[in-house]
Amino acid sequence: MKGAVSTVRQAARIREFFHPVKPRLEMVEQFFELELEQALPMVREVGGYVLNSGGKRIRPALVLLISRMLGYSGDRDVRYGAVVELIHTATLVHDDIIDGSDLRRGKPTANRRWNNEVTVLVGDWFYSRSMDLCLEYGDVEVMRRLNAATLRMTEGEILSASVRGRVDVSEATYLDITRRKTAELFAAACCLPALFEPSLNWFEGHLHQFGINLGLCFQLIDDVLDFTSAREEVGKPVMADLREGRATLPIILMLEKADQETREKVAEVARTRTFGSMSEEELLDRVTQSGVLDEVRRRAAVLADQAVEVARFLPESPER
Repeated sequence: MKGAVSTVRQAARIREFFHPVKPRLEMVEQFFELELEQALPMVREVGGYVLNSGGKRIRPALVLLISRMLGYSGDRDVRYGAVVELIHTATLVHDDIIDGSDLRRGKPTANRRWNNEVTVLVGDWFYSRSMDLCLEYGDVEVMRRLNAATLRMTEGEILSASVRGRVDVSEATYLDITRRKTAELFAAACCLPALFEPSLNWFEGHLHQFGINLGLCFQLIDDVLDFTSAREEVGKPVMADLREGRATLPIILMLEKADQETREKVAEVARTRTFGSMSEEELLDRVTQSGVLDEVRRRAAVLADQAVEVARFLPESPER
């Protein structure tokens, strides 16, 4: 229950941080509506369902906040805030198909409601339309940055698939996958505003590193929430990662301390994607008692501190 309450409070704080750009976030939503109005009926139906499934819009908000911090006053922040979210949404759609997920954000996944064939094609449409939106403004550097992030995410998914169902995953491999799958798009969202005008290019490197630290921190906290939050809070089954054959940092660290019997039981859960060799309660107790959740929180705090240090090189403003 404590974890669930913490999640609600964190969500409320996130909304507070986004308040300065709330009108621009509403414009991002209007951008989505216009895009879907012009799309094929099936894209409109499935795309609208996915985009309206309760995402926090963290990545577009970062584009908008950083644009404001840098003093940018054009309309590219709204366009590329929407583009980043389209790319993020495409990755979620594809991930759900790969993982065979039935639930996301408390609702049936698109692949569960329709089918894999339709859903994967809508995800492809999101990717393609994102690049098209860059070309409409002739922003080749923006497209190059987003394409690089998308390539890294795809590589991360390939690496993740290669160790799916295994728990003998090193911490270094986990962090490499996490950087590619999660942190690179955070970094792209953060540094895009530095590409909107030549005078802002100097900030690109600092913003990229800020985004990497922020994205890694975000994923580590998400890994903790997989063990501490109720299903209704995170919108998916508790311990969903292990159910999908993925060993996250809490599991990796816990297994370093575990006996052979525990390692074999957890390996069986990951391999079969079912809690047959041990109960959910037993695994949760082992993870909690090992102290690894506090260790992961500590590492996330270090990454947050590193992001703050990088932010000192950015323009002083309320948004910073």
